Amino acid sequence: MMRFILVKRFLFILFVCLMCVSEVAAEKAKNPSALQSQKINAATPVTDTVKPELPNSTIPMDVDVLAKQAMLVDYQTGTVLLQKRAEEPMHPSSMTKIMTAYLAIEKIKNKIVSLETPITVGPNGWRVEGSSMFLNIKDVVKVEDLLKGIIIQSGNDACIVLAEGLSGTEAAFAAEMTRTAHQMGATQTTFKNATGLPHPEHLTTAKDLITIAIHALKNHPEFCHLYGEKNFTYGGITQGNRNPLLYKNIGCDGIKTGKTNIAGFGMVASCMQQGQRFILVINGMPSMQARADEATKLITWAMRTFANYRLFSAGQTIDQIPVWNGKENVMPITVEKDAIITLARVGRPDMKVKLQYNSPIQAPISKGTNVGKIIITSSALPRPIEIPLVAAVSVEKANFFKRLTDSISHLFASS
Repeated sequence: MMRFILVKRFLFILFVCLMCVSEVAAEKAKNPSALQSQKINAATPVTDTVKPELPNSTIPMDVDVLAKQAMLVDYQTGTVLLQKRAEEPMHPSSMTKIMTAYLAIEKIKNKIVSLETPITVGPNGWRVEGSSMFLNIKDVVKVEDLLKGIIIQSGNDACIVLAEGLSGTEAAFAAEMTRTAHQMGATQTTFKNATGLPHPEHLTTAKDLITIAIHALKNHPEFCHLYGEKNFTYGGITQGNRNPLLYKNIGCDGIKTGKTNIAGFGMVASCMQQGQRFILVINGMPSMQARADEATKLITWAMRTFANYRLFSAGQTIDQIPVWNGKENVMPITVEKDAIITLARVGRPDMKVKLQYNSPIQAPISKGTNVGKIIITSSALPRPIEIPLVAAVSVEKANFFKRLTDSISHLFASS
């Protein structure tokens, strides 16, 4: 009888110990200090991909920037490659027309108007100064032709006619342009007209123009070809696109130039080489030739200096993490978006990629839960880049008997 009582007490104590071990292991699984890291194979170049949520990193410049304001980014990753007074208020001149066309295209896509909708030329558009589509008063012009007149010919008359036709007045259209820009994230921008003609409060920044250009390319791909058209004929008058990079063999397909006496010569350029797209903004250049030379220099520098590298594809199983108290013993981890980085080519040989995550992880776990991160380092990066690691699947909590079995296994493994 005494032996039975002793055995019963021993089993009770063992059960209590096992439950304590289970609780300790669970706390350990929750503890962020219990981390593992490992090296991953070298990355390979990428062509086109979904933009991941990578932190912006400014690479130290090794090129002279003559423009008063400038910014150059990689379109796919958003990585800033160079910037100079990028958040300084400036007059956008005819680069404004990117936003004018964007808002008009939005109205087309929302079926407020169509490309075939006729608009009558009024006196405000007919007598406006500056670059012109050469519209005549009371002409009836299709929205499609007005868009081409804005984008290709940089017609101030086309801007006003389209603005009045879509919003009643140019002022109302400009206010809507401002609201739309702010919704994009271009919060330092205020538009007072649809043309870019000088106005003391008509201001933007190089950074905001980058944001607007990226939205135009991303959200309206079916209209992007217009920015690369080299000429357009209306009313028997053929005019060429003012973008000088379109006539050079450097992969340029847009976007818009600008010039006023107060702002100087500026440009928003989009150029692609081997699947990698760069977006450039420069402003404050003294002449058309200086603008062309500066844009060519900066774009070719970027193409020569930087490349994109794919680390992992969205949904790809990157590793397996041990799971504590789960129906499954391991769980695959992945990234939600294609993980790519823009890196100076000279920094590629010493690029290191590590995984960092809690192990084991405590069940239950929902798919998409953040469980760690990828850390990328290189001599060409001013700071490490981090990309979230997430659970690739959901793992439910195990029943009591499996949790007890896991506790026993852990007890003997620890001993």
